[in-house]
Amino acid sequence: MVVTELQETCEECKSSLINDIDSGELICSSCGIVAVEQTVYHGPEIKNVDTIEKMKNSRATGHTTYSQHDLGISTNISISSKDFNGKPIDSHVINQMNNLRKWQQRVRISTSKERRLANVLTKINDICQNMSLSKNVLETASKVYRNIDNKINVKGKSITSIAVTSIYIACKQCDIIRSLGEICKYTSTSKELKSKIKLSSRYYRIIMMELGNTSLPATMDKYISKISNITNTSTRVERLALEISEKTKDHKIAEGKSPNGIAAAYLYIASTLLGHNMLQKDVSNIAGVTEVTIRNRCREILTSYRLKIIVKPNTRFNNLIR
Repeated sequence: MVVTELQETCEECKSSLINDIDSGELICSSCGIVAVEQTVYHGPEIKNVDTIEKMKNSRATGHTTYSQHDLGISTNISISSKDFNGKPIDSHVINQMNNLRKWQQRVRISTSKERRLANVLTKINDICQNMSLSKNVLETASKVYRNIDNKINVKGKSITSIAVTSIYIACKQCDIIRSLGEICKYTSTSKELKSKIKLSSRYYRIIMMELGNTSLPATMDKYISKISNITNTSTRVERLALEISEKTKDHKIAEGKSPNGIAAAYLYIASTLLGHNMLQKDVSNIAGVTEVTIRNRCREILTSYRLKIIVKPNTRFNNLIR
């Protein structure tokens, strides 16, 4: 960091100076000359991917985040045997600094509530990083848990399940289609998956009863686009499936049924009409439903509506015949 002595007026025209916070410079308000140049970097000391290392190497900054228990405003006492000028520090002063560093770390997380908050937020960071979720979902999930912690007693509850529930609510609020099963896959083994989903569903019902539902239900278009992207379906098939879904949305087909099964049925009908080879087994594995469910939903759609196919003539083929 290079900082020169601050001046009150410009040396050239004696006018007042303006402090440019973004560039860290003092600029004359009249002639525009740069009177003082400062080089200040407000980012972290070292760029790290791990959340714990990022918290260790963070410095005090004006940018706050809900994903850290101290909102990202933290200052650490570094370990060094030399002062700022490079001179060696006395051993008595080093012992004092070690004691200060120890108590500073204890004061940052002093109560059990702060310790639980730090553990849950760290778990939320890890899950969002493994699922490649956006920063918006991370911040929303952290804010959701802070709201839960203030209104509901979460003492004694599973840290992993509470983190999964917070991310699930955040995905709903951010209009991102993710199920509890998909989120739990990144937190537990295949043997513990059912119990984790059951516990997370229980926490979700408790939170919704206490806080209320603050998110709008996802539309069928989101489910169709999600399955289409995962299965690498053609754009024409996805477009036709969205069109069929739009035409049949007034009918009560989706009431009381899984939206994944109906979205998979729309994609399967569209692929069949366009002549694409899409297996029911592949779609059912991605959607998380059985093949029987897809066949039943296709039967309900086809019996409730009559599909009229209009084939446009191929002018290029007609010209070749002539």
